[in-house]
Amino acid sequence: MARASIFFLILFLASMIFPSTIHGRVEAVTNVLNVSHAFVFHANATSARNLSSLALPLFSIATPNPSSFLVKALAKRRSTKFSKAAAATKATFNYDDVTLMTEVMVGTPPQRQKMVLDTGSELSWLQCKAGSGTPSSFNPGMSSSYASVPCKSAVCTAQTRDFPIPTRCDPKRLCYFTLSYADGTDLEGNLARDTINLPDLKIPGFVFGCSSSLPIAETPGLMGLNRGALSFISQIGGTRKFSYCITDHGSPSGSPGVLLFGDSPFAKYLRYTSLLSISLPLPYFNRAAYSVSLEGIKVGNKMLPIPKSVFLPDHTGAGQTMIDSGTQFTLLLGQAYQELRREFVEQNRGRISPMGGDFAFQGALDLCYDLPAGAAQFPQVTPVTLLFNSAQITLESPQLLYPVPKTSSPASDGRTVYCFTFGNSDLVPVEATIIGNHHQQNLWIEYDLQNSRVGFARANCNAN
Repeated sequence: MARASIFFLILFLASMIFPSTIHGRVEAVTNVLNVSHAFVFHANATSARNLSSLALPLFSIATPNPSSFLVKALAKRRSTKFSKAAAATKATFNYDDVTLMTEVMVGTPPQRQKMVLDTGSELSWLQCKAGSGTPSSFNPGMSSSYASVPCKSAVCTAQTRDFPIPTRCDPKRLCYFTLSYADGTDLEGNLARDTINLPDLKIPGFVFGCSSSLPIAETPGLMGLNRGALSFISQIGGTRKFSYCITDHGSPSGSPGVLLFGDSPFAKYLRYTSLLSISLPLPYFNRAAYSVSLEGIKVGNKMLPIPKSVFLPDHTGAGQTMIDSGTQFTLLLGQAYQELRREFVEQNRGRISPMGGDFAFQGALDLCYDLPAGAAQFPQVTPVTLLFNSAQITLESPQLLYPVPKTSSPASDGRTVYCFTFGNSDLVPVEATIIGNHHQQNLWIEYDLQNSRVGFARANCNAN
């Protein structure tokens, strides 16, 4: 496509933007971008040759997860400080996790691999199995460019410093890693190098984890995208910026979102908030995470009476707010969650009625509503707004209530159950605020590592 044609397409998209509004000192993200995937991918085909941008499709996929979403709330983070709350005091009911997945080609010749998008992880990894019969696994024996990483190499000794569990030497003197998950399972394997093949771009010598002991059969691989030295964005070269647009989790298959490395065509419409950095090493602060300053929460027009100190890391580093595409729902620290829960119930009294009983959906969501059997309309509830430094995200009914399938529902009389999509981190238990992918739907989110900031804009990510 000629450069002039791309320019007119950008003008056409800009013509659909509505003026933004100001709420006090915080500028609301009220622009609605209609993200045309045809435009993004076609623009990529031109600009990727200059390594300025590169796009991949991004799918929302439901995967069975009997251990609840805690597997995705990986205890991978050094910032994870377990609280004393006993999650076992509540009965739990679980359902499929919704994960964000893309595809890359790995090895020589290339093997197609699906990878879960996770901005809360550093190390990218694949299931590695030799032989046939495992089409979702990577076969290192079939790749002429595959090489194991020695345990005395600089990669193993220096670049893994932010791993939550230190690497070690295996009996073959190869670099061996272990990742622990919050449900008690471990992922282990060797660090390796191979070629990543992306549209118009090859990344030779890419470092990743090659695991043959994966406990999560439905997850073929993971793309770690945090700020660590071995994350995907740190190794790709040529750019320190990526962004994505997540479609509605209920959108039909064949309607992908987009993952874009490099400059975004919508940067001028984004509202940025600075990433929080603490130079002093603290035991429970994850320096590689995308930590932002959450300054307040509103239900409707009412600001919740939560002290700002609740949203700040304490002297140990616990309490940071992280944006994590690898966790489904949003977790708030106990004090903030209880205030939000109380006000949300109060403002929606008379519209919908909370269920009784002592339970927690997916282990941490303990506020659910049931509607009469046959109720056709999705319940309309009061919006919730997350306020950051210089930006905000407003969440409305589809993002605030998650329909629980009848096969997993605690209601036995055919009533439809919806659960509030904020959870109590004390029930996990973890002392951190985590903004999950459910609340990132229909937002264009840019991670600008060069300028240490994250940008948001409301978007129609389902646009064709």
